[in-house]
Amino acid sequence: MKKDDTNIDFPLGVGGSSTIAAISTAPGIGGIAVIRISGIDALKNSNAIFKAKNSAINLLNQFANTISYGSIINADNEPIDDVLVSVFKTPHSFTGEDIVEISCHGSVFIQQEILHLLLANGCKLAQPGEFTQRAFLNGKMDLSQAEAVADLIASTSSSSHRMAISQMRGGFSSELQSLRTQLLNFVSLVELELDFTEEDVEFANRSQLMTLAFNIEKVISTLSDTFRVGNALKNGIPVALVGETNVGKSTLLNVLLNEEKAIVSEIHGTTRDTIEDSINIQGIQFRFIDTAGIRDTKDKIESMGIERTYQKIEQASIVLWILDCTQLSEHMEWLTEKISKRSVGKKIILVFNKIDKIAEEEREVLNQLFETFEGERIYISAREKINTDGLQNALVRAAQIPEIQPGDVVVNNIRHFEALKLAHSSICRVIDGLESGITGDFLSQDIRECMHYLGEITGSISNDEILGNIFGKFCIGK
Repeated sequence: MKKDDTNIDFPLGVGGSSTIAAISTAPGIGGIAVIRISGIDALKNSNAIFKAKNSAINLLNQFANTISYGSIINADNEPIDDVLVSVFKTPHSFTGEDIVEISCHGSVFIQQEILHLLLANGCKLAQPGEFTQRAFLNGKMDLSQAEAVADLIASTSSSSHRMAISQMRGGFSSELQSLRTQLLNFVSLVELELDFTEEDVEFANRSQLMTLAFNIEKVISTLSDTFRVGNALKNGIPVALVGETNVGKSTLLNVLLNEEKAIVSEIHGTTRDTIEDSINIQGIQFRFIDTAGIRDTKDKIESMGIERTYQKIEQASIVLWILDCTQLSEHMEWLTEKISKRSVGKKIILVFNKIDKIAEEEREVLNQLFETFEGERIYISAREKINTDGLQNALVRAAQIPEIQPGDVVVNNIRHFEALKLAHSSICRVIDGLESGITGDFLSQDIRECMHYLGEITGSISNDEILGNIFGKFCIGK
């Protein structure tokens, strides 16, 4: 993959002559573990500690995409473990370099011993994300695809998994590359005109450029609009549990999470700070936030907790407003005003708790009291786990998350979203410039600026600071 307009100085030990090694499986004990080695001396350094069961096998002479069985031996020729060694050769490997992967038993001692032997034979310990960074630098993937690798590892639901897979396979990259190519063709013609200013010729058809600019603006807007869904799928949809003290917010949180996450007590004001945790419901990740009960109080600490409740309401996408069926507060009008003021534009689900303690006719009275409420109403008993599955269904409906299909392009990265916003501003200036008839040099500047921001997403335009920030968040071994 050719990288144009790129300003990248290869960091020490990345994409150069060094050979790196790291444990690529999760820390701890498991059935097996994988140690990955990549670089110019990957075969040589691995061969120095490997003794094949078939004495004729030498890793230096092994064909690509083959697996050999044997033992890892230390400097005293003592066996450390029986292993399988996989060989991948440049350029047909994950990093684009020679790669060796050693599959050993999952003992932490064995993993560390093999890694120490590799380091003693010339390998360097890989930095976080260094294997993926080498794949990017060697043209095996662009920057947005590399970031999708991290998203795939961190995916916690079927939707976030499909979203990461689509981006890793280049759906987003192809869309952006198409836009940049179209812009590049036109900016080339516009800039060619600048060489013939005295002849007053026009190589770039302005009406065609206007059509292109409108199409690109529409595509960028569409991509930007997917960020709300993408961000929710990636990080979880924030759901605030709010209401007065002792209405059952903490009990409901524990039921939804299926664990004793929050302290439950009949003492008013037990929850004085927010408690957060996530759960997957029907393939969608929800991030629940239990908040301090809203009431008038002179307790300074509790007041701080209530103020945080208001902040969490504003940050949430969905608000579960929980009421105690057995006693509606005399402060209901005050409470309604407080919650409604902070919930503009959000989905509110009215949750009547402790339904097991009232009669059917009392439920009808509640319906009449809240008949003007436009949101969804759910009757539950958190303690007795009555209709909590109905509440989960209501949450899924309120989330309004479209089904992510293979190939769908969804933006889920804040860096991409910010770059798209800047690209959108640039292409809007192109449209305004065409309408006002500005000169080609100013037009060219705006087109190139749009290309620049699109290129930042894929890494066609990059620098060490951006790369260090992105790959530094990866785990070691990936």
